[in-house]
Parts: sequence; structure tokens; C-alpha cells
Amino acid sequence: MKLKNTIKSIAIGSFDGIHIAHQKLIEQAEAIVIIERNGGYLTPGYKRSLYTSKMCCFYHLDKVRSLSPEAFVSKLKEDFPQLEKIVVGYDFAFGKSKAGDAVHLEALFDGEVSIVKEVSYEGISVHSRTIRAYLAEGNIEMANSLLGREYRIDGEVITGQGLGKKELVPTLNLYVEDYQLPLEGVYATRTKVNGIWYPSVSFLGYRVTTDGSFAVESHILDEEIVQVHGRVWLEFVALIRENKKFDSLDALKEQIKADISQAKKRVV
Repeated sequence: MKLKNTIKSIAIGSFDGIHIAHQKLIEQAEAIVIIERNGGYLTPGYKRSLYTSKMCCFYHLDKVRSLSPEAFVSKLKEDFPQLEKIVVGYDFAFGKSKAGDAVHLEALFDGEVSIVKEVSYEGISVHSRTIRAYLAEGNIEMANSLLGREYRIDGEVITGQGLGKKELVPTLNLYVEDYQLPLEGVYATRTKVNGIWYPSVSFLGYRVTTDGSFAVESHILDEEIVQVHGRVWLEFVALIRENKKFDSLDALKEQIKADISQAKKRVV
């Protein structure tokens, strides 16, 4: 016998970032139906579920993009046989070539459709694309305000160029995939290692003063972390400065000292 779920209310969307506007939809539903698109995300894949206590159900865009609006609603009713309520945003579009919108959904679905109005912060309409734009220009404070939390990424610890520990400061080097990365530069951050959050200063970008390679690396403030393996989380608090090239390692070393001092003012 095939088991059927008993979910009666769902919110639908891509929910990239689970930002403050998304929360307005989520709070009205028992579960979230996430349209997965792949790549360029604030919260890739299953990591959206880390920012909500609600059940997350995924539809891959490639599997539903060819459905007509009528077929899409039929699929929802089949997958959620006790469905009584659907929550969407005012700009929701669905079905092949985005032929359906929120009003169309009201006509097709025989239960309740709740359409959440535009959510703004200080006069700015809250959208994932807006947050991505703020990250790209290094405006972490505004991105975090629209998210309702600090922006986070995670990555696998890898071997770096070895220069930091010998000549500069020791860093954790991360291999990061799928995330929208902020503007190249140095940031006041928090780094989660072995389940503990530590104040940190982090760099992401091309190491133009040394080997020219791209890096995401974090220096833990006032702590010596000897052995780190697996995945590490990075939480962005503020931009300290943009990436730039220095004439010598000594000049870079002096700047790093200043960066650490600035970071301590923000996260310690």
C-alpha cells in the first residue's frame, strides 16, 4: 500500500535564501514545496531546510517546467491528497512558459489560495536577486537585513598554498561550490569548526599578491585550531576592505594585522 501524506497546507516557490519575505509565506503553511533550479544559490539544495522548521519537499524545475498550469495543479493535488490551502507570493508564476500566475492558481485550485503581498525593507522590495546583487557589491549589512540573518556558506577544508602559516597568519582554506559568493575582499566573519562558532577574519578572491589563485580562507581570531577536517561554515558580518594587490609580503602582513584589528571590533 502506498502511503499518502496528510499535509493540508503548502507554500510554493524557489525559496532561495529563505529570506524575510519567504518567511511570510512559510509561516502560513505546514510544508514548503521548493522548486529546485541548480546553481547560483544563496542556499543551495537541501540547505534551505537548515533555516526553517517546516517540512521541505522538492520539485526539480526540469521535471515540472513542461507542465501546463492545469497539470501542475493536478500534480500538487496528487502529491498532497489532503491539500486545502496553497500559499504563494504576489509574483508567483508557474506552468510551461510561466503561463500561470497567482490569480490563475486561484481559479484552478478548489481550496484556499493565500497570496502574500510584496514585502519591503526600508523601501526596498525583498527578493533573492536583490540580495545577490548586494552580495556582489559587498554590501553585507543590507544583504543580511533582507535575509533576516547573517549570510552563510560552507565548504570542504583543503590544503592551501602553505604561505599563511609560514609567513602571514594560519588560515583554513575552503573549497566552496554552488553558492553566490560576495565581492572579493576581506570580511569580519564567524567560522563554525567542529560545531563551535569562532570569531574570524576571512578572505575570498584571487590572491593577487602571491600565487594568483582563487581562495576562500578564514583566520580564527585568538584561537589555535590544530586539526580541522570535513566541512566548515562561514558567516559574513561585514566587509572590511576590497581585494587589492600589495607590493610585498611585508606590506600584506601589515594590512592583515589591520584587518584583524577591524574584524575584532565587529565580531569579538
